[in-house]
Amino acid sequence: MADADATNGVSTASRGVAGKPAGSRALLAVVCLLSIAAVWAPIEAQQAPKAPKIGFLSGASSASVAVLVQAFKQGMRELGYIEGRTFLLEGRYAEGKSEAIPLLARELVALKADVIVASTDGPIAAVKRETRTIPIVMTNATDPVGTGFVASLAHPGGNVTGLTNISADLSGKRLELLREILPELSRVAFLWNPDTRGAILDFKESEAAASSLHLELHP
Repeated sequence: MADADATNGVSTASRGVAGKPAGSRALLAVVCLLSIAAVWAPIEAQQAPKAPKIGFLSGASSASVAVLVQAFKQGMRELGYIEGRTFLLEGRYAEGKSEAIPLLARELVALKADVIVASTDGPIAAVKRETRTIPIVMTNATDPVGTGFVASLAHPGGNVTGLTNISADLSGKRLELLREILPELSRVAFLWNPDTRGAILDFKESEAAASSLHLELHP
């Protein structure tokens, strides 16, 4: 009897479901799917948080700055940040071709990086032209105030901050050291890029120092 009753119950239930209108069955399916989505959505959100994206732009080759990039990754690991998991690194390298820098800067901005690290004056200027909102961290800037990257060293303003090697301020000192090492020194060759504002400032300072030291400066 129990088996018969169970069989009758299943049959009755089956007839009940089968007897529901198509609209009711569709609504039931939608409710079930929404319920599943509501349960899984928070879980998915917790499993896949957004990893900050760091852009890096260098005018040099990737090989020449590889040791610096590895040092950066190591420093991040020591702070608990792992590339590919807690942050993403997008590197762009001009391979010594200054004409490629503006395009690479544009690419990093288009990727919507959360912050962009730019090394030396050319890349810094290129990124600054492309964005006024993405934070820019400069490295090896010759004269960030003179080039207009920041308002002042104490109060940079805008979206640019970082490090400077105060190259222009040290230009005269370099020539003084050369004279001390080579007392008979009379002529000095000077390699520079006239397309870079920082290099222009560096050359002018070197030119003034060379004059006071009675040295011939050959650019």
